Amino acid sequence: MDSRFVRATIRLLLTVIFLGICMMWIMAPTNTYKQKWKPSISKKVVSTYFGTQAPNMLIWTFPVLFVASLGSLYLHLGKNLNQNASQSNEKNHRQALWRKPVLVKGPLGIVSGIELALLIMFIALLVWTLVTYLRRLHTITPKAAAKEGVKVWEMKLFDIALWIGLTGNVCLAFLFYPVARGSSVLPLLGLTSEGSIKYHIWLGHMTMVLFTIHGICYIIDWAVTGDISEMLKWSHSDISNVAGEIALLGGLGLWAATFPQIRRKTFELFFYAHHLYIIFVFFFILHVGIGYTFIMLPGFYLFTVDRYLRFLQSRTSVRLLSARLLPCNVVELNFAKTHGLTYNPTSIMFVNVPSISKLQWHPFTVSSNSNMEPDKISVIIKSEGSWSTKLYQMLSSPIERLDVSIEGPYGPQSNHFLRHDTIVMVSGGSGITPFISIIRELIFRSKISQCKTPDMILIAVFKSSLDLTMLDLLLPMTGSRSELSNLKLHIEAYVTKEKEPTTDNSKRVRSILFKPLPTDKPMAPILGPNSWFWLAAIISSSFIMFLILIGIITRFYIYPRDHNKNEFSASTKAVLNVLAICVSIAATASAAVFWNKRQYSREATHVQNIEGQTPLGSPNLRAYNGDRELESLPHQSLAQATKVHHGGRPDLKRMLFERREESVGVLVCGPKKLRHDVAAICSSGLADNLHFESISFSW
Repeated sequence: MDSRFVRATIRLLLTVIFLGICMMWIMAPTNTYKQKWKPSISKKVVSTYFGTQAPNMLIWTFPVLFVASLGSLYLHLGKNLNQNASQSNEKNHRQALWRKPVLVKGPLGIVSGIELALLIMFIALLVWTLVTYLRRLHTITPKAAAKEGVKVWEMKLFDIALWIGLTGNVCLAFLFYPVARGSSVLPLLGLTSEGSIKYHIWLGHMTMVLFTIHGICYIIDWAVTGDISEMLKWSHSDISNVAGEIALLGGLGLWAATFPQIRRKTFELFFYAHHLYIIFVFFFILHVGIGYTFIMLPGFYLFTVDRYLRFLQSRTSVRLLSARLLPCNVVELNFAKTHGLTYNPTSIMFVNVPSISKLQWHPFTVSSNSNMEPDKISVIIKSEGSWSTKLYQMLSSPIERLDVSIEGPYGPQSNHFLRHDTIVMVSGGSGITPFISIIRELIFRSKISQCKTPDMILIAVFKSSLDLTMLDLLLPMTGSRSELSNLKLHIEAYVTKEKEPTTDNSKRVRSILFKPLPTDKPMAPILGPNSWFWLAAIISSSFIMFLILIGIITRFYIYPRDHNKNEFSASTKAVLNVLAICVSIAATASAAVFWNKRQYSREATHVQNIEGQTPLGSPNLRAYNGDRELESLPHQSLAQATKVHHGGRPDLKRMLFERREESVGVLVCGPKKLRHDVAAICSSGLADNLHFESISFSW
């Protein structure tokens, strides 16, 4: 059967299920769902094997995990198809309109039309949920309040606190999807993990605002009604207030460290405080009970699968082959990899150097190209913080080996930038790194006789002449003069802090060849070349294993003591379910990783045997002269394509508006102000052919 037909069928099925999930979120706060739909479903699915939690498992957890599994198969089938097939101009134009920035400055940063539309719809869902609950306030009468021994406003405050908490659970249900880096959910929506971090930030703020109000309202109500002792209540079979308070405190500690003023100045505090999510989630489950947890569980389930796979990948010391140290405090690290590890330009990977910190993982853009450099993967790191500065200092001293662990790479599913006639890349400082991978991809494609590549313009802004040495990284160490012969590339480099070119021949580009240990392994895909297929297998088989385990536990341990009357210890039931989930994920993921590790171990051995064949040069610092083309570069075609300007900034508005091609992709990476300036130009409405995309990624 044709793969395209199968994918079209899967896409239709996914769309139907997605619409069904959206409908359930809309109906969840209504009396129709509470009094008719759920009781009807409960009569059919509550059993001696799954207990009273079965309805929420069926309604909320199963559909999302089914979508994630089916979506992984969809991506697996599409892996070998031509992802860059041209679309109709009309379709491209419609998509471009939705992706144009509509908000540039403000607390949300750069927001496209489709992002704003989705944000408005999500806020509408929150408002709908809260308002639907609040409409029940009219049922609170003086008679009903007197029956409970409280005043009307006290009873209303109690219920409002509950409803605000239920609304916060909607945010929590979506909170973990953007940070499940290897999940199929993001690619299905055309998103990348690095581009989705801002959604996690938005959802995190909304979650904590609602949960904080939820907790404060309850404390006020208990204080005025004389029931402050309720704060110490740990119910046997109902809501546990103490667990909720611990969860809230953990969330507040995490939340406080996320604000920009703290995150930028003390990144380590932000990083370590984020591990409080474990306390937050665990005690949240104990607070609300496992039955209700199944509403928000799917996102966290997928995150747990992804997190465990990353844990397994990070246990291996990666084979670090070489490094290039630039005098501008930039280092390029080159790792060995297997041919089965493929990735697209602008991908990122997380790097850990145990000798600096065993816990810190930092994201960096991959600068190499898996087509052009099949045996190697590289990242470029600029010394801008304490961690990266220590790394540069460590490599500046004599060193034969560096222990490094890697997670990733993660990136887009297709080379979408190829659809443009011209690509204008605007970078500031180390923001040039993602464009290096794009340029190398187009170098590779330019060698293919029948492959048309777009024209490229790189506008690179640097502070000093030393930073210009980053242009040396546009080509890999083994690059030749002929690499750029078929490529239409023009580079405009701007040095803003110097009015005249300066050279310091005492500072040179240094190349280091490491001596890895036999135990250091080349990077390989944690689930092999068919990773999407294996991910589908892990998600589906782990959930089936969980159902079997919890069915046995419920039937032979919980039900004989409870008989589905909710009299069994809620905390014990929650812990047993959490353990069953962890065991199921760990067992199935470990089995999949072990199976694939056996398959690619032979290729890894082959890569280790040939690793020393890569020649390493010792290039000197290049000389840059005035507002003229570069001189003395080994790659003359690169020198001829480059022009350097000192003492000024690029006139971005003029340079972008003078592009007359039908489709111009404008990619920007760099400081916040630079990204906002470019976004404002592209969203001004004065040029419909400019298609903006920000690919900056920063915690």
